[in-house]
Amino acid sequence: MAELLPFDNDQRFTFVDLGAGTGAAARVVLDYFPGARAILADYSLQMMEQGRRELSPFGDRYTYVEFDLARGPWPTEIPSEVDAVISSLCVHHLPDERKGALFAEILEHLVPGGWYLNYDPVKTEDAVVEAAWQRAGDRRDPEAAAKRTNRTPEEHVRYENHIRYMIPLAPQLDLLKEAGFEGIDVYWQQLDLVIYGGRRPLKGGS
Repeated sequence: MAELLPFDNDQRFTFVDLGAGTGAAARVVLDYFPGARAILADYSLQMMEQGRRELSPFGDRYTYVEFDLARGPWPTEIPSEVDAVISSLCVHHLPDERKGALFAEILEHLVPGGWYLNYDPVKTEDAVVEAAWQRAGDRRDPEAAAKRTNRTPEEHVRYENHIRYMIPLAPQLDLLKEAGFEGIDVYWQQLDLVIYGGRRPLKGGS
């Protein structure tokens, strides 16, 4: 994701990490770009507290703001325009209508030419593809099949919450297009995990 961002290594820019959690994605970008500054948005105070500890090596190059992605409006601490927005393992938790609304909000918060990238799992409606993903996953983790068939009730609830609003890739790319993004593509994929995104057009992008 960091490599896809269109900045020089020493360039100064501000990006937002939506649903940042403890800041795993933001830390990679901050480490890759020494001139970057991050605004991390999350709703969990516990996650933010842990994130501050893990981000301490970056000094004053980051700040946390409280933001529930499932609702608006955006907090005033996020500038009206930023250079890039990223998200990781959170958009799939949102209903489709909210996905589309969030993408439109992201576009409006980007400078012209600013990029949005999302790292997330997707589902497939093709049984052949689903079987291939599962087969490869089971080969990588020999315990995966046993875990899948022996979930505790609590684990089953967590799994159902995980997949409740997960949708295939194509409709999400369509939502980006409807929001007004250009350069939309799947820039990386490994089985059911993808990085997709696009940029706000240089003109007429809102």
